[in-house]
Amino acid sequence: MSYEHILYSLEDGVARISLNDPKTMNGVTEAMGLEMVHALDVAARDARAVLLTGEGKAFCSGANLAAAQDMLADPMRDIGGQLDRAFNPVIMQIKTMEQPVVTAIRGPAAGFGAGLAAAGDVVLMAEGSYFFCAFCHVGLVPDGGATYLLAQAVGRLRAMQMMLLGEKVDARTALDWGLATKVVPEEDLDAEAMKLARRLATGPRSLGLIKRMAWDALDSSLETALQAERRGQREAGRTEDFLEGVNAFLEKRKPAFKGR
Repeated sequence: MSYEHILYSLEDGVARISLNDPKTMNGVTEAMGLEMVHALDVAARDARAVLLTGEGKAFCSGANLAAAQDMLADPMRDIGGQLDRAFNPVIMQIKTMEQPVVTAIRGPAAGFGAGLAAAGDVVLMAEGSYFFCAFCHVGLVPDGGATYLLAQAVGRLRAMQMMLLGEKVDARTALDWGLATKVVPEEDLDAEAMKLARRLATGPRSLGLIKRMAWDALDSSLETALQAERRGQREAGRTEDFLEGVNAFLEKRKPAFKGR
C-alpha cells in the first residue's frame, strides 16, 4: 500500500512512521488515521521496534478540524464517529502490538496528538516541544486516550490541570511529571530517537512480554500482576533469546538477540 498522508520506512528492524502534513502541523484526518493503522499492522508483522514521529515543525496538532466543517450544519452531527473508525484503532494498536513504540516529539503534541504521544512506550521530547490538551478551547472533550493516559502518567490533578485549563506543558515539565522519558536538543531528536529504537530492535523477545505486562498492570491488581509475571516468565524462559542471554553472560560477551 502506498501512503498519501504518512511516511513509512523499515531499517535495521525499526519501522519509522511519520505523520506527513506539515502545512497543517500534521493535523490528523480520518484518512491519515486509517493509514497509520495500516502502517502499524505492517510494522507488527515486519519490525522489531517502531518509531512514531512527525514531519516538519510539529509532532501533531490534533484532529484537522477544517476537515469536519461539512458536519457543522447538522445538529445531530457525531464528531466522535471518526474516533471509532480511525483514531482509537491507532491507540489500541500501539498498546497491543508486541513491538516497543518510541514517540519522538518536536513542537506541539496537541489535541489527539497529546494522547498519541503519551501512548508511546518510550517518549522522547525535543527542547521546545510541549503537550497541549486544547479541547476545552474549542468546546470538545479529550480523545486519543488522553483522559486515561495522562491521568495514569501524571495523576488526576495534573491531568485535570492540562485538560480543564488547556495549559501547555513544556518538555522539561513533562519530564518532571513523568510524561516524557528523555528531553534532547531539537537538532538531536531524530538521531537520538532512531538510536533508541535500534537499541530496542536488537533486544530480546522478552521486551514484548514486558510491554504487555506493564500495560496490563495499569488495570489490574497486584495479585493479577504477579500471575501475569509468572506466565510471562515461563514464556520468556522458553525463547531462543533467553538461552542466548544466559550463554552470553556465562561467556562474558554481548548477547546477539534475534527476537525469537
